[in-house]
Amino acid sequence: MDPISSIALASGLSWASGFRLYATIFAVGILSKFEVVTLPDSLDILSNPILIGISGILMVVEFLADKFPYIDSIWDGLQAFIRIPAGALLAMGAINSNDPLIASLVAILGGSLSGITHATKASGRALINTTPEPVTNITTSVAEDGLWLAGGWLALVYPMFFLGILLILVIFMLWLLPKIWRGLRSIFFTPKRNRLDQNAN
Repeated sequence: MDPISSIALASGLSWASGFRLYATIFAVGILSKFEVVTLPDSLDILSNPILIGISGILMVVEFLADKFPYIDSIWDGLQAFIRIPAGALLAMGAINSNDPLIASLVAILGGSLSGITHATKASGRALINTTPEPVTNITTSVAEDGLWLAGGWLALVYPMFFLGILLILVIFMLWLLPKIWRGLRSIFFTPKRNRLDQNAN
C-alpha cells in the first residue's frame, strides 16, 4: 500500500469511527475477508469471523438506536469512551509503523479526528433533539449513513480526493462545533438565567 493510500486509510478509519464505529469495523472486515481490499498485516484482525459477527450485531443496534430521539444521544454519550480510542488504534494499524514516535503521532491524530467527528455528531444530534418532531432526527441519521458510505468508498478508491474532502470537512466541523455548543447553551441555560433575573426583580 502506497503512502497516500495508507494515510487515506488511517484518516478514513478514524473519521468513520467517530460516528459509525461498528459499521466501519464490520464493512472493512468483510471487504478484507473476501479480499476486496488489502489491509496492512496489523489490521488482519478485522477479518476475524468473530469480530465481524460481533461488530455486525452492534452495527444493527447502533443503526436502530441512532434513529430515535434521545436514545441516540444516550448512545453517543456511551460511545464517546469507545469511538475515540478505537479511532486511534485503527489509525495506528493502518499506518503500521515500527517507529514509536510515528505510531504515537498517528494515534494522537487519529484519536483527535475521531474526537472531532464524534463531538460534532453527538452535539448536533443533541441540538436536533430539542425539537419536538422526530423527522429531523431520522433525516439527519440517514444523511450520516450516506456520508459514511460515500466517505468510506472515496477513502478506498480515490484516496487523494478523499483527503482533500476530509480537510474541508475538518475545517467545517471546527467552524460548526462552537456554534452548536452556543445553541445548546442558549437552550439549556438561558431560560434559567432569565428566571433568576425575574425573581430578583
